[in-house]
Amino acid sequence: MFSWKEGAIINIMLKFSIIIPNWDGKKLLEKNFLKVLTSVGKDTEIIVVDNGSTDGSLDYLQEMVLKNPPLRIVRFNQNYGFAYACNEGVKKTRGDIVVLLNNDVIPTKGFLRPLVNDFSDPSVFAVSFNEPQFSWAKGIFENGFLKHVPGPKSKKTHSSFWASGGSAAFRKRIWQELGGFDPLYYPFYWEDIDLCYRAWKRGYQILWEPRSIVHHQHQSTVSRFSKGYIDIIKQRNELFFIWKNMTSKKLINEHRKFLVKRLVKNPGYLKVILAALLNIARVFSRRLQEKNETKLSDEDIFTLFAGE
Repeated sequence: MFSWKEGAIINIMLKFSIIIPNWDGKKLLEKNFLKVLTSVGKDTEIIVVDNGSTDGSLDYLQEMVLKNPPLRIVRFNQNYGFAYACNEGVKKTRGDIVVLLNNDVIPTKGFLRPLVNDFSDPSVFAVSFNEPQFSWAKGIFENGFLKHVPGPKSKKTHSSFWASGGSAAFRKRIWQELGGFDPLYYPFYWEDIDLCYRAWKRGYQILWEPRSIVHHQHQSTVSRFSKGYIDIIKQRNELFFIWKNMTSKKLINEHRKFLVKRLVKNPGYLKVILAALLNIARVFSRRLQEKNETKLSDEDIFTLFAGE
């Protein structure tokens, strides 16, 4: 799908700002933070957004500030969730491109360099990094629900259904236009898929960059919540995504049909539906806004990834 001409030389000056959300992640910061510092130049801005940590994270970060002037800390007195932390971090940045890294992500040296080519196209909103166990993301609407799976490995830059909120770069101007992550998805999950889907519907592009390699130990923070709670949040937020963003009558009718089938097969799924219905007013107010901003249809987007 997306590829640059081999040997193309792009002359563009971009400033990068790295945002690292943190909540009681001192051990992860001690393990990974210095590796982030050594992977970028001294002029790269780094902002750690702390969501009310009580584990000594701030003491560690304040020591790092003294040794590394480009580092800044945004501090909250409680945990406002992943989306809010990222949105507030973006507001504080000075760069053109905002890089989101979870505190369990270790980037390789020079991982930002390939992005200069990628972002020279003004229609590119986000670029997802290469986590070796995955690849670019393929989006499929199947049996009334969204399915996203890794596409075949590639050595070339490739279009991606979404860019990971824990290891990707975003054009700040478009982030602000879209309003960033939707806090509706509190405390975590689906906010990055939602943001990227909204970007696609407005005609922007999402890419995956194989040369920007990072190593990600997934769910190091989320795993502190109970499995039952995580499962309900995941499934509730999946409903938020569909109800908010899907405007195709055909796909909505398909969703209704298979939503009933899922409930009949698993009566316990009623808990998920009720959890979603508690926020139905917020969901549909956002749905109206998204419908008014749409340039590409749902079918247009899924067709981009069909057959790959």
